Amino acid sequence: MKPLKFWVLVITTASLILACSTTDRPTGAADIRSDIAGSYGIASFGQVDEIRFTFNVKLGEKQVKRSWIWWPKSDRVEYRPGGDQTKAVRYSRNDLNVSASDEIKKIDAAFINDQYWLLFPFHLVWDRQTTVADVGRQPMPIGGQSARSVVVTYPPGGGYTPGDVYELFIGPDNRLIQWIYRKGGSVEPTRVTTWQDHRKVGPLTLALDHHGPNPDFRVWFSDVAVKLKGSDRWNAAQ
Repeated sequence: MKPLKFWVLVITTASLILACSTTDRPTGAADIRSDIAGSYGIASFGQVDEIRFTFNVKLGEKQVKRSWIWWPKSDRVEYRPGGDQTKAVRYSRNDLNVSASDEIKKIDAAFINDQYWLLFPFHLVWDRQTTVADVGRQPMPIGGQSARSVVVTYPPGGGYTPGDVYELFIGPDNRLIQWIYRKGGSVEPTRVTTWQDHRKVGPLTLALDHHGPNPDFRVWFSDVAVKLKGSDRWNAAQ
């Protein structure tokens, strides 16, 4: 998997593609990627200098909280375990294969997990090694209604997502309603959740809440904000 900053550098090219997008024409893989990512504001991602967020997950009685700041242009990360700034750890993702400790590699795996939950629609454009297929309307796993389904498959080797499959259920606005995650392409779903509470965060639109089919599982984001190029002001989720 190429470094995330590589895909940030090609946002300008992606923006040109998005400018030609419409929702009523036949869609190929490139169109699907552009339409979904475009609905979340990928054309403006190049304006983002910093993005901060706190990942919260409820697993039965257990709750985990991790806070992050990411500088996408330089691909630097700050991790605050439990949101505690006094324990902050900073590292560069460019150095992971050179001098990173096992601890940093473990932290980075958590960062990728949490960041995918927040920014997955953009990865449809950033992660070009995936295959993407529009399979038409399918029943959604939660609630029994149907929606357009798009299947995203990662290649079997390398990175943090080898062979993973995501079944996305898309609304008429090209935003996610629900998804099914199949780790390593497993037959049984690994995780099923909603995508809800879409909010504006600067020029981006992000889904900040994900519920499973029962109360035992939930992922949500708090303290989400971006700093834009040339500004020191945080633009919080609205």
